[in-house]
Amino acid sequence: MRSANPQLSGTQKAAVLLMQMSAENASRVLSQFSEVEAEDIAAEIVRFRSVDADVAEDVLADFHDAALSGRRSARGGRELAEGLLTASFGSDKAGAVMNRLAVTMAGRSFEFLEDLEPVQVLALLESELPQTIALVLAHLSPRHASAVMAGLHGMLRSDVAHSIATMGSPAPEAVRVVAESLKLRGGAIGSRHKSDAVGGIQPLVDIINKSDSGTERSVMEGLDAKDPVLALELRNRMVSFSDIITLERKDVQQVLRGVDASVLAVALKGASEAMIETVTTNVSGRNQEILRGEMDATGPVRSSQVEEARAEIVRAMRALEADGVITLRRGDGDDSFVE
Repeated sequence: MRSANPQLSGTQKAAVLLMQMSAENASRVLSQFSEVEAEDIAAEIVRFRSVDADVAEDVLADFHDAALSGRRSARGGRELAEGLLTASFGSDKAGAVMNRLAVTMAGRSFEFLEDLEPVQVLALLESELPQTIALVLAHLSPRHASAVMAGLHGMLRSDVAHSIATMGSPAPEAVRVVAESLKLRGGAIGSRHKSDAVGGIQPLVDIINKSDSGTERSVMEGLDAKDPVLALELRNRMVSFSDIITLERKDVQQVLRGVDASVLAVALKGASEAMIETVTTNVSGRNQEILRGEMDATGPVRSSQVEEARAEIVRAMRALEADGVITLRRGDGDDSFVE
């Protein structure tokens, strides 16, 4: 008996095995898996489209299916995967799984870029339109996308940001074409599993939240000129230094804990009285005296230093919110108490 192709994973072998069966029998088998497992197997069926006869025989032998004989050639593809999912889970759930699968598989097309340095990604995107660059950045991790965004020149940066924020769900075929083009240009191969991403306000917020203050300022200034309404919506979704006055006292104390007094003193330069009071009254005992001393001793500083000091505090706020430690209120909505 031949051993199954060692290059195939267990999920791939299961997909090949189902591709040998009738749709009715395959659906019965698939229904025994969890929805997540079934989605993974369906993804492999879509990828395979067809399987070499030798590989099919090896898999059958590996599953000890002695009843099957001869050389088998199995056909996969979207139609087969969708049919099996429908028979196993019903049309509604099958449709939802296939929609997630299409976006996920499209998003994975850009995984090879995660292994490249930002400067290498910029070189690949050098001649691309803002919409194409936006499509790529929306599918990268926020941290990697922000590093690439920082390397774009001013006007292009704001155009790309606008395109990300106004992008809908891209067609999987369009994503595939762009990804294949970049792979050919960069000679890149290989990928690893990661979550999918799509366009819209939130991906842009995630990218900017990972960016330095200079990139953030440049993007916002560009959007202010290009699309003031979008810029306002983006600001309402982002975290800023002024948001600290909207926090509960316990949350303010969480944010300030661990921030050096010298950083706080610089951040409060030119701040409103309300901001200064919020910070100083939430620094405990001896640290409050140290902060007051730092504020008195700190002379004129550059605006860029103030921005960076405030950015350090904002990063702490973002991290604590992401961990669920504090709650930020965004926008100008009415959040008053009701009797």
